[in-house]
Amino acid sequence: MTVKVAVIGVGAMGRNHARVYADLPGVELVAVADANMPNAAAVARLYGGTAYSDYERLIDEQQPDAISVVVPTEDHLDVALKVIAHGCHLLIEKPLAFTVQQGEQIIKAAQDADVRLMVGHIERFNPAVIALKERMAQNELGRVFQIDARRQGPFPARVRDVGVVIDLAVHDLDVMRYITNAEAVRIYAETERRIHSTHEDLLSGLVRLSDGAVGTLTINWLTPTKIRELYITGECGMFRVDYLTQDLYFYENANTNGPDWETLQVLRGVSEGRMIRHVVPKKEPLRSELEAFVAAVQGQSSIPVTGQDGLKALALAQAIVTSGLEHRAIHL
Repeated sequence: MTVKVAVIGVGAMGRNHARVYADLPGVELVAVADANMPNAAAVARLYGGTAYSDYERLIDEQQPDAISVVVPTEDHLDVALKVIAHGCHLLIEKPLAFTVQQGEQIIKAAQDADVRLMVGHIERFNPAVIALKERMAQNELGRVFQIDARRQGPFPARVRDVGVVIDLAVHDLDVMRYITNAEAVRIYAETERRIHSTHEDLLSGLVRLSDGAVGTLTINWLTPTKIRELYITGECGMFRVDYLTQDLYFYENANTNGPDWETLQVLRGVSEGRMIRHVVPKKEPLRSELEAFVAAVQGQSSIPVTGQDGLKALALAQAIVTSGLEHRAIHL
């Protein structure tokens, strides 16, 4: 069957949702909505569908099966509850909501209405992260010691309602949970406002995971070049993910011969071994994400990033904001 979809909010990210939907087989982009009507009209001319400034009118007239909600974070609750009330399945761009309490409201409303809810944590669909997850599941790294996330770049003009923690660090908090299957038990953060006048634009954070690994977060809107990297260090060596190029590298600890537990039990040191660049087939993460959402709407698969996943990442991000403001460690 053809799935009728719509996009509410067609700024920088929402425009890309419309573009991908318009190109997916078995999907019809019936409409887009934006408070800026000329913007909505421009996107509709490019990718099809009817343009609206009133998203409730869009839902009433077009009756889409599924909707991408790509509005400012502070508007997620109101828009999501109205979409759910109309019985439409929805994908909400990360973060799930402005507060944990609002996120819980959205999740409960979706459950009560039997509506499928997915959260747009797009890094889970990066081919390099998928390949890393598979290799971690095969225990190629052995026990994980440390995870270092670097997400830095210039200030994005699109962001007005949240700081760098909620906008960017939420990605890495979700990825840490995803690749380790471990939960954060303690966090500490230092945050600063250097240029951004309302919210923090710099974060140095520490995360202790339930499996004993330590995570670090180096996040800012102050670096004049875009950096998106993840390093995972363990008994057998270190993986490096470059999100931008979708590359996955492995730096071998020459003192081990792979995840051989007899060897690891007597591991006495670390030395430089081979560097392996794994072959990772490239694909646009947003396309993979929306394909997965449509498949879930059609009942062909389960939701890959649930409301609870989004809620946990949001709760961690809010705890980091609190830690930075109050200058204290937070136990979870």
